This record gives sequence, structure tokens and C-alpha cells, in this order.
Amino acid sequence: MLKTFKPNKGAVKDRVRKGRGNASGVGGECGRGHKGAKSRSGYSQKFGFEGGQTPLYRRVPKKRGFRNFARIEFAVLNLCDLEKIVKAGDLVDSTFVKNHNLVGKSEKRIKLLGNGEITKKITVMLHAISDTAKNKLEKAGAKVELIK
Repeated sequence: MLKTFKPNKGAVKDRVRKGRGNASGVGGECGRGHKGAKSRSGYSQKFGFEGGQTPLYRRVPKKRGFRNFARIEFAVLNLCDLEKIVKAGDLVDSTFVKNHNLVGKSEKRIKLLGNGEITKKITVMLHAISDTAKNKLEKAGAKVELIK
């Protein structure tokens, strides 16, 4: 049974023996043309090589500076936004702020800035608070705590 299996007609070809004289049709330069790097054995073109022309990665201007991998990013929240929503005695923490859609749900750290005024006595527990926001909150009689 297995002896009857054969590859499809034309699927198997004899290998071409290059460099075996002119009569073979692939003698002399063996199909590689005349001279030059591509005709030599061991040739491999380097990535990005453009035939001696200045390659693209060197022609394009580079962007200056760097990205600080240790930078801590904060979502920003202003006192004027808080004033519209909070009631006296509320605890303003990250869950309160996210539940009221004052910052995005995926934000990890929140910073309170001092734009606007606050008149209610509240408790604020956030990751960072600016000096002006802290002063305005303390004038209104609010408690301020920083969390890590």
C-alpha cells in the first residue's frame, strides 16, 4: 500500500549542479552575474543597507530628550470641581472621586489643585495636594491627609 504513494508530477526536481562547465548552462559565474559582493560566497546584506547611500535611519532627524521611566503621573482635580459635588462632612478619597467621574476610572494617583474656592467642611485623603489647595481647605475647616 505505502509503495504506491508517489509525489505529484513535477513536485520533485533534480538539484542544479552549478559551476560544472559551460555546457551545463550554469558554469562560469554560476548564475550570480559578474563580480561584486553578491557574486562572492558568504555574502549577506546588513539590515538597512542601501547600497552605500546614507540609510534612512541616519537621514531622519532624531527626537531630542528622553522619557523618565520613574516619573509619577497624577490625575488632576481642582477645588472648583469638588465644590459642586461635595456636601459638608463628606470624605473625599480616590473612590469618591472616581465614583463621581471627576477623573478616569483607570487613574491610579490623584492630585488636588487650588483652582476655585471651597466653603464646606470635608475630609480629603488623596495622593498629593498643592499648597494653595491645602491652605484653602484649612481656611474652610477641612481635614487634609496624604496617602501613599
